[in-house]
Amino acid sequence: MTSSARFYSQATSIWLATPLMLALLAGFVYPVARLIALSFSGGTLNHYRRIFTEPLHLSVLLSTVEVAAVVTMACLALGFPVAYLMAKLSKGLAMVTAACVFIPLWTSILIRSYAWVVLLQRHGLINGLLVKSGIVDDPLKLIYTQGAVVVAMTHVLLPFMILPIYSGLRGMSPDYLRAARNLGAGPTRAFLEVTVPLSLPGVFAGSVMCFVLALGFYITPALVGGPSSMLMATLIGQQTTVLLDWPFAAALSTLLLAVTVISVLLFRRTLSFSKGLNSVH
Repeated sequence: MTSSARFYSQATSIWLATPLMLALLAGFVYPVARLIALSFSGGTLNHYRRIFTEPLHLSVLLSTVEVAAVVTMACLALGFPVAYLMAKLSKGLAMVTAACVFIPLWTSILIRSYAWVVLLQRHGLINGLLVKSGIVDDPLKLIYTQGAVVVAMTHVLLPFMILPIYSGLRGMSPDYLRAARNLGAGPTRAFLEVTVPLSLPGVFAGSVMCFVLALGFYITPALVGGPSSMLMATLIGQQTTVLLDWPFAAALSTLLLAVTVISVLLFRRTLSFSKGLNSVH
């Protein structure tokens, strides 16, 4: 126990936590409660029945979950090697690399999304290079597709995968790998049986952030995907700004919130199960 340690009474702790709790109630609990109440306007489940009876809405929901899952897997596939190399670098080089990872976070999502529009449009940089090099005769349709949405969202969310994995790998003691090598494990086996299991908390944290953020993406799919790649956030925005059907938009938002909460709980359950497996070994 250090001399600077402080102890507060229960009453003092409650007073200190009160401003934060009030801010949480005013900024999150109350708006979400109003949103859910609005989705039950009229005291019926008509808006939810409409979601499940009209194929378009379920199709958009499934497409949103699918895109979020693909983006999360793409971020993991691209982000894990980067985080692993960052963890192996010296502290100075690791800081420089981390700064390069942070740079996209300092740029507006709107600007990054427009950059992909410039790159992928019919007469954009990529199509121009393909045509000039003779790989294709006519420009390809790269923009306003599901693939363009996945690529652009992966670019935006990649730092959220790299940083948690890097943090976990950086905090891993090198003694574990030395012990594995001394016991006869090769580099590949030591990586698979020591590094990968110990990196799972960072992997799960990054996966949760990428998946949850991808579920609610609005700007990037709207700019890069267009009307042919509608996701839930785009559909909700259409209901509020174009059709002015706020109760139905609230029902869609509540459903998306439920999917998000269930996804987080499943991720936490998977992480707990993984820890249990690791403890057996």
